[in-house]
Amino acid sequence: MILPDKTHLYRELAPQVSALLEKETDPVANMANLAAALYHGLPGLNWAGFYILKGSELVLGPFQGKPACVRIGLGKGVCGTAALRKETLVVADVHQFPGHIACDAASNSEIVIPLLKEAAVWGVLDIDSPLPARFDGTDRQYLESFAAEFVRRSIL
Repeated sequence: MILPDKTHLYRELAPQVSALLEKETDPVANMANLAAALYHGLPGLNWAGFYILKGSELVLGPFQGKPACVRIGLGKGVCGTAALRKETLVVADVHQFPGHIACDAASNSEIVIPLLKEAAVWGVLDIDSPLPARFDGTDRQYLESFAAEFVRRSIL
């Protein structure tokens, strides 16, 4: 699959994301709408959604795609590692990531953005693709921006 210009796609998607988050403060509603906007607005994805930190585990939140793993321990898989490190992880080949958790065997690449509220992890935005190396610096830049807007506008 040849992907269209990502910058153009994200610039078209950004006003939609802002409009969805603008007047709503409920985090569940905002996660549901953001997951849907990303899943349907970006080509080459097979999963887009959220995990919410509860204790020492990330618990499945709103998402688009096939059913997913319900609980992921901190430091486990790409999601748990991104949450523990408090940093975005872009993984070109999930099969090479130590301890990768395969919720969907079709996934080949992944990007996980921690949701930080006052330097504390609240959860993660997780996006998977069946395409190898689907995510890059452009995805990271825009998705981190969307995640920050979600945190800023939602009452967490």
